[in-house]
Amino acid sequence: MVNYRYLGNSGFKISEITYGNWVTHGSQVENDKAIDTVRAALELGITTFDTADVYANTAAESVLGEALKDERRESLEIFTKVYFPTGPKGPNDTGLSRKHIMDSINGSLKRLGTDYVDLYQAHRYDYETPIEETFQAFADVVRQGKALYIGVSEWTAEQLREGSALAKDLGIQLISNQPQYSMLWRVIEGKVVPASEELGISQIVWSPMAQGVLSGKYLPGQPVPEGSRATDEKSGAHFIKSFLDEDVLTAVQNLKPIAEQAGLTMPQLAIAWVLQNKNVAAALVGASRPEQLADSVKASGVVLDAEVMTAIDQALSGVVQDDAEDTYRVSPKTRVA
Repeated sequence: MVNYRYLGNSGFKISEITYGNWVTHGSQVENDKAIDTVRAALELGITTFDTADVYANTAAESVLGEALKDERRESLEIFTKVYFPTGPKGPNDTGLSRKHIMDSINGSLKRLGTDYVDLYQAHRYDYETPIEETFQAFADVVRQGKALYIGVSEWTAEQLREGSALAKDLGIQLISNQPQYSMLWRVIEGKVVPASEELGISQIVWSPMAQGVLSGKYLPGQPVPEGSRATDEKSGAHFIKSFLDEDVLTAVQNLKPIAEQAGLTMPQLAIAWVLQNKNVAAALVGASRPEQLADSVKASGVVLDAEVMTAIDQALSGVVQDDAEDTYRVSPKTRVA
């Protein structure tokens, strides 16, 4: 079964393996198969589910809501996000303005079939909206009982500090950040993690397997496997391109004996690695088939000793991206239309 961790400086616990439906529900996977996978997640002990209104242009929320409709709501932790354009993509269908937040939370709740979400997240930082406006709207969402806690995604250390201060002034809790993080992508370690530890903010990390590259299935000098994420734009093929470097793929193959010696599969090693970071509350995993989840959850509770952690660093020496400046390049400077 899956272990639980506190999210930020709060009394709220979430499953450290969290199910995310970014590229699967409403697009890559048929709805009945998606629902079967959610039910498999529940059977494996996953109770925390992460989605966003922009995933499959709102369809992913609807599929998740359908899959969870017969479950006891109090036993679930449901997260969603706001920022990116949805619907007809009009001038106010994007960003973190008060109007877009208020419209979006109502739409998300309807699609998810719930009265509230446990965590409502700013999917990116909005440079075109005063942050005071954004957090006042978030505070009202919390006071209306539509969200219990507030989180963000891919914010810089400075943005986290400003958001945390505003949240405290407004009497609400900013408890999480959702960045990309893996053995290969460690840009949050320099500034974001230290600031978060100071502020009482946890990381809910996406792509712990570097878009599947850390599974070892992408081999150097060979074509990418048919049907893999690298061949499907709907599955985030553009996200994986930076990892499909010959040096990276060669280094990843060096992880195989390390995983075997630890008694883990390659995906389990990748997920367990991010969970060694005490500031990480959960690793987001997706799945197109139930058996993929059965493998992933076995990473919960795994402790990698110092020797294994050192061996991983040595295996990936020279191919890890750890420049903290990359955290400043994620949120677009103008709203996505």
